[in-house]
Amino acid sequence: MSDMMDAGLVTQTEPFPETEKEFAGLLNELRALDPDDLEGKMVVSGFVNHPYGPDEARCLECMYYLVHRQWCDLPELAVPVEANWWCRLWRI
Repeated sequence: MSDMMDAGLVTQTEPFPETEKEFAGLLNELRALDPDDLEGKMVVSGFVNHPYGPDEARCLECMYYLVHRQWCDLPELAVPVEANWWCRLWRI
């Protein structure tokens, strides 16, 4: 994932899902992908390899981030992530 982002992978960071309906829509998009489509998951979820937004949000503060495994535990993603990355499925 890091290599893809370093190589310039363009992801969909906006719009950030402000409502549960919008969040569920993104989850449905992810479910429609092949489970092994890592690039597709990254594009739809809007991964970036740095803190994002005015609050500098990052995976470390997300409720789905498993610190000791450096893992996103959101079932639709289920990918290794770094603490300073971010995606638009970020939740407190």
